[in-house]
Amino acid sequence: MSTVMPLSSARRRRAWLRGLIAWLVIVVLVAALLFSQRDRIVAGAEAYLYGYPLVIMAVTRSQAALSVGPENQLRRVRQFPDASFKGVVRPNVDTLYTTAFIDMAQGPWVFEMAANDQRYEVMPFMDAWTNVFAAPGTRASGTGGGKFLLVGPTWRGTVPQGMRLLQSPTRIVWLIGRTQTHGTADYPLVHRLQDGVTLQRWADGATGSVTHRVTHGAAAQPAWQASAEPTRPPFEQVQALSTEAFFTRLAALMVDNPAAAADGPMLARLSSLGITPGQPLRWSLLDRWCVSLGRWVADFKLARELKKPRQGVRGWSTPPRNLGQYGIDYATRAGVAMVGLGANLAADALYPNAQVDGQGEPLDGSRRYRLHFKAGELPPVKAFWSVTAYGADDYLIANPMQRYALGDRDPLVFNADGSLDLWIQADEPAADKKNNWLPVKAGARFLLNARLYWPEDAALDGRWGMPAVERLH
Repeated sequence: MSTVMPLSSARRRRAWLRGLIAWLVIVVLVAALLFSQRDRIVAGAEAYLYGYPLVIMAVTRSQAALSVGPENQLRRVRQFPDASFKGVVRPNVDTLYTTAFIDMAQGPWVFEMAANDQRYEVMPFMDAWTNVFAAPGTRASGTGGGKFLLVGPTWRGTVPQGMRLLQSPTRIVWLIGRTQTHGTADYPLVHRLQDGVTLQRWADGATGSVTHRVTHGAAAQPAWQASAEPTRPPFEQVQALSTEAFFTRLAALMVDNPAAAADGPMLARLSSLGITPGQPLRWSLLDRWCVSLGRWVADFKLARELKKPRQGVRGWSTPPRNLGQYGIDYATRAGVAMVGLGANLAADALYPNAQVDGQGEPLDGSRRYRLHFKAGELPPVKAFWSVTAYGADDYLIANPMQRYALGDRDPLVFNADGSLDLWIQADEPAADKKNNWLPVKAGARFLLNARLYWPEDAALDGRWGMPAVERLH
């Protein structure tokens, strides 16, 4: 009978030492590999941030074709959302929307706005990279309406008399129009104004336009572009893409949605990674590994940055002033595409938001607050302003009054000296304060989102800012 003897202490130490050395060698080799490939990893992160808006825009387009309706047709939203609405975060109750995804390959298109001197409106057109290339409406084109020829990036021709040219730099265009609405009683008027906005196909060579009903759903799209999981939000669909699938989509989309002239250095960066518009990826195993790691790093850093609490000035933070016109600020463009796809130009709307009071403490429905505007210091706007309350989940807060926002459209009661107080609390205030009451949920965290439509220069350049949210108890 044989007996297996345990290793001696010396042999155990030698085995442990060999294991440690092997582990250290692996760590050193991995570190050396990472160091030697650092430029490609960084390039992968930059390429991902650069391409993210184009990919999520295409996924959103496919999603809309399935859940909203055919593209190339206006969708007029006829009522405000309520607290049960969970379609998008921080929905607004200031404007009714007129939207459409438009395929410029099936155009040109005639976009017409009837004269409107009754309500502020803005009709921003975004290209596939989420830049606003035109925003006709009250601010940009006045109240007299207008007729516009909307064309794609390769169109060359003569604009008919009486029409203005809107040339998209990309094949994919997204219109997200907004018309000022003074509450539910204002719906009939605003619906008539919405009906005065039309989109029709332009007959080549004709002096007018003809209407064509064009169905261009997911079935007509290439397989790589169709939404594979239509029940999942676009953000989740993009996150679920493999790195190879993500950049395959990007390369394909860039054929009809070309990069801007200023993107030349980034295109060279993409080319160094084997990513070329219209071409299959030319990746080795090491390339795939480096770009995947770069994508992970970019996602991690951007998510961490977006989650950072921002107290800004007096507890309010304001999104970057380059919204809608990002230039080569690819990180900001990607961040906005992740959390606020479809942002207006700052010249059309500013969105200060607050999650803390003037002392830096989180806003909480167990407390009472006052938002005090001194006389002459209301939000400086040429159109209108509002303040909306949202729960910590970024959705509207249910309340018996179904009041989700307050603004200059409301019958607010001013103080004798011309100042204005808004009361933000869960319990109903005294009768003389009820007009100025913005309800929140008892015991629950919340946030405030101000909206300044057609802000004046003082708001755009920072000379004016929202007052601190004052905690009363």
